[in-house]
Amino acid sequence: MSKPRFDVTTIGEMLLRLSVPSGERLEATNHLDMHPAGAEANVATLLARLERRTCWFGALPENPLGRLAANALRDAGVDSAGIIQRTHGRLGTYYVEFGEAPRGIQVTYDRAHSCAAELDVNEIDWDSLLDTRLLHLTGITPALSPSCAEVVTSAVQKAKDRGVQLSFDINYRQKLWSEEKAAQALAPLIQNVEILFCSQTDAIRLFHCSGPSEEIAQRMLELSHAHHVILTRAEKGVLLWDGQKLTHEGARPTQIIDRLGAGDALASGVIHGWLDGDITSGLRYGITLAAMALSQRGDMVITNKAELLALSQQSSILTR
Repeated sequence: MSKPRFDVTTIGEMLLRLSVPSGERLEATNHLDMHPAGAEANVATLLARLERRTCWFGALPENPLGRLAANALRDAGVDSAGIIQRTHGRLGTYYVEFGEAPRGIQVTYDRAHSCAAELDVNEIDWDSLLDTRLLHLTGITPALSPSCAEVVTSAVQKAKDRGVQLSFDINYRQKLWSEEKAAQALAPLIQNVEILFCSQTDAIRLFHCSGPSEEIAQRMLELSHAHHVILTRAEKGVLLWDGQKLTHEGARPTQIIDRLGAGDALASGVIHGWLDGDITSGLRYGITLAAMALSQRGDMVITNKAELLALSQQSSILTR
């Protein structure tokens, strides 16, 4: 059997993030920082910077904003073969106000009628998407539109039919759909995946898990029959449960500059380790990359393989 063309492929939406300087309000600012972003693209670009062969699939408009998004992928080393060019439609945007307690981060989306939301199952080059060791999907994309839900459902089924391993990040967005609708739609998509990423908060509110973190991770594995469950717990770190061994990696201390993109960075690190056949080291990579994401501006982490290896060796892992 020939070697797959890619290590990781993914499909989703790219957005343009417009953020006001920390401490300012959107309604009163006269300055916006601009960063291309998107959960799946964040993973694809970071893994490409770690010397993995990746390809992002999705639709972008043929205009300067679409080219800006495409350039972010290419600059990181992501294969551009999956980009579908649109002569109509738009790039979705979202606006971010950084704030501390009691207000916190405020996000305002403007993504209606985006190219991504109009993605059709017949537009996907399935042979290319599935010519990979791992297909990474998130719970954001099926929430965008009925056609996007069909695309993700088809991707899951076709991957299983061809024996392609899947990773899935629940990544619930309450501004896109209700907890009940999300749980109903996502439950069949996460069955028997290789790696399931889920925050403890999402496990509680979507799948009604309860109890200590260890029991929640075990319950998510029972619900999904995933091979590996990665339960993220914000500042408390991350748990890995594979049905036999529970592994914990504590969060890395860092100075928080930008909170967005840390979950995607963590997923990238875990996948990076899994590709080497060492998902336990992947936890260490993930926690390190999440800390790096918090300390950099923008959703897409800029680093390299040597830097990650050096920084990740500073942490220790606890297994029981």
